[in-house]
Amino acid sequence: MTNNDCLRQLRDIQDLDETAMITIFALAEQQVTPDQMEALLKEDEDPGFTACTDTKLAAFLNGFIIERRGKREGEQPAPETQLNNNIIFKKLRIAFDLKADDILSVLSLANCQLGKHELGAFFRKPDNRHFRVCSDEVLQDFLSGLKTIFREADISQDSITEPDKAS
Repeated sequence: MTNNDCLRQLRDIQDLDETAMITIFALAEQQVTPDQMEALLKEDEDPGFTACTDTKLAAFLNGFIIERRGKREGEQPAPETQLNNNIIFKKLRIAFDLKADDILSVLSLANCQLGKHELGAFFRKPDNRHFRVCSDEVLQDFLSGLKTIFREADISQDSITEPDKAS
């Protein structure tokens, strides 16, 4: 899964327009012009496509957390220069304020069955012996489950903590 895919999926999940996405970038102190935003959202084979860097996606996710949860006290975190699925998953968990049971419910909507211990392994530090790398498939299933909740099931964003009502 590319960074651009992740951006496009989040746009679809939250039904964001380009202006809203530019605003989210700005919350993380990342300036993006409308032309740059349009290029980031294009499909890979489209002319004018621009690949989204790890730093740019990390800035968007940081802004997304601020948008959904509010600005935290003190200095804001700098965007990571290298992202992986585990970091993306963690930032999305924070942005949507999800607990383990919520995440498992979201994943089940995409027919992905994990246990709490398997899920917890994704959020451990990489040097922990129980750490597990989050695959593209698991991240994709999580995003698909979120899309089901927010877009296809037409459920309000406030009910994200109760995804079992969507089934």
